[in-house]
Amino acid sequence: METLIPGEARALCRVDEIEDGDAKGFPPAPGGFSGLVAWRDGDAVRVYVNSCPHIGTPLDWLPDRFMSRDRKYIICATHGAAFAPTTGECLLGPCKGDYLDAVKTDIRDGVIYVPADAGL
Repeated sequence: METLIPGEARALCRVDEIEDGDAKGFPPAPGGFSGLVAWRDGDAVRVYVNSCPHIGTPLDWLPDRFMSRDRKYIICATHGAAFAPTTGECLLGPCKGDYLDAVKTDIRDGVIYVPADAGL
């Protein structure tokens, strides 16, 4: 994995601040339009732009409320599209077959870093 250069990366949070199997939202970088969503699976974390590929609305219906009740899918609050958290692929809904925009991540000393311009 390529390491993000300090100054060109921003820290989101510690991995252990996201409950295993759950997701957490983050506001956009300064001057940005879309925020980010990070999903944790054990020590692995996937980060996506918090924007549905169908019409660009945020995925969460309340802060940090991204997951289906059974925690199998990231759900779009606007129209209920279901995304596989491991890949970002839309499995059900009007954007079926499309993907959430993945964001490069780097985990150092238990902290999740993304490019400074992620979510612009």
